[in-house]
This record gives sequence, structure tokens and C-alpha cells, in this order.
Amino acid sequence: MVRRNELKDVDISISLKYGIHTIFLFVDPMKPLIDVAEELLEILTERYPKGLTSFSLERGESKIELPDDPEQIEFALPKVANDFSQGWDTLDSAKTQTPVDIGLANNNVVAFTFKPSDADSEYEPEFQVDVPDLEDVPVEE
Repeated sequence: MVRRNELKDVDISISLKYGIHTIFLFVDPMKPLIDVAEELLEILTERYPKGLTSFSLERGESKIELPDDPEQIEFALPKVANDFSQGWDTLDSAKTQTPVDIGLANNNVVAFTFKPSDADSEYEPEFQVDVPDLEDVPVEE
């Protein structure tokens, strides 16, 4: 894991999002995405050993189990950078691309999800990113 004293001038910060969770991570822009997946899994396992919290209208609150293998983590970029409701474009599932290859820069948002271990070649990942609606927040006068 990159620690504050190990940061290099070339490292970029990205926000990795799943549901209500956001993990801020500094990454080496020249290392493959599998390295990002490994570091993300290490952080998630440390912070959320019982899994991530997920909400849906149908099921309410539930826990999403963490994968055992970083290869099960899928990444995506927003189709429209400032409107996540427009959907996500899945990145190379082999994770051989680097942040530079996909054009990542400081403060970019990357969604992630977990591919089931028994997923076949037809598997299509779904990315859930919850964004607070500021209209729903009460304003004190």
C-alpha cells in the first residue's frame, strides 16, 4: 500500500466508488490497473472486513462480500464526467492498461464492482455509485 512517505511526484489521486463508499487512492500512473485492484482489495479488507454496505429500494440495506482475488474487481469510467447517472464504461477486464493508457488524471472518479468467481464470458458488470441528492438535504435557517 502507498503510504504518505512513499508518494512520488508523478502519483495521481483517484476516487474509487462503490455505492456509498469512496476510497481515495494515490496511484502510480505507469503501473497496470491490476496493481490498483490489489491495493484497493487490501484497503477494503482492512477497513470493511464484513463487506461493503449496499442499499436498494427492493432489498434495503445489505452487505456485499469482498472478493478473494483482485482479478474479480472490475473498473469503469463515467460516460459523462460530471453526471454519473449517464452510466459507466467498463475498463479492460485483464487490467493490463495503466492509468496513463486510459487518460486518468488527478481527482478522476473510477467506479468499481466485484465480478462473481463463477462468472462466464457473457458476464456484464453493473456499477452502483450513490451520489447524495443535495435537494433532499434539509436547510437550516
